[in-house]
Amino acid sequence: MLKNEKLKSLKLILFDLDGTLLKNNGTIGDETKRLIKKLEKKGVTFSFATGRLHSAITKHAEILDIKTPLISLDGCLIKNHPEGKIIFESFVPTKYVSQVVNYSNNYTVYVALCHDDAIYFTQQNSFIPEIMDKLGAKYEEVDSYENYLSQTLEIVLAANSFTVINNIREAVTSPFLSRLNTSFFQSHSHPGIYYLEIRKRGSSKGKGMERLIKYLNVNKNNTAVVCDWYNDISLLQKPVVKIAVQNAVDEVKNLADFITSKSNNEEGVAEFLELVLKSKID
Repeated sequence: MLKNEKLKSLKLILFDLDGTLLKNNGTIGDETKRLIKKLEKKGVTFSFATGRLHSAITKHAEILDIKTPLISLDGCLIKNHPEGKIIFESFVPTKYVSQVVNYSNNYTVYVALCHDDAIYFTQQNSFIPEIMDKLGAKYEEVDSYENYLSQTLEIVLAANSFTVINNIREAVTSPFLSRLNTSFFQSHSHPGIYYLEIRKRGSSKGKGMERLIKYLNVNKNNTAVVCDWYNDISLLQKPVVKIAVQNAVDEVKNLADFITSKSNNEEGVAEFLELVLKSKID
């Protein structure tokens, strides 16, 4: 249950994008846009926390006129738009990128290297653009990963076998446990595809939110997050107002303070924003 006093105190609202703020067709609803503008006039700041690349989310920030730094690649990068000022970035050490790429050659798995501006893949991994959930990203085929090992924010491995991806996760986790974070989950939009995302340790949406609110000098108690998917769980483990849209997975709903009655396609986000606006008018 959301108390009116809690909603009234909100100063920062952080949105996941796909499955939450965005409809399935990739657009933001008109009612959501209207409410965001009204709440900005009431002193509320907005930002994103997404698994997308920074370059794939700037158009949505422009539509909403958001100038707050944006959290991309699940916390690996926090960057302003349009200034391009980097608040935080976390590159996977080059030697680990090289080792993971070489190790993956032992399995039937596709590999991609995510940088700030694009996702790089080789001819051997040519299915990457078709099976990855990094919507809006620029994909670029390269002859070899050799010149792209540095400045890698995230390594993504994809396969149509749970067992293969899980075996790689276990193999990678053992030697690199203290240095890397791994996320293992099923595709949001490609049934039967499983991903292993590898980042430098200390990068997650939750950590990204903590870094952002410190930069903005906002208290966690005055922050809300709106989510739907497994990679949002680290956000929900923080002492913030936790909102799940109706289409969210059960693991997210179980951690939420409030679940909207509407899905992302029905502007569930607007349902929550309406409650916040009402609290600030009363």
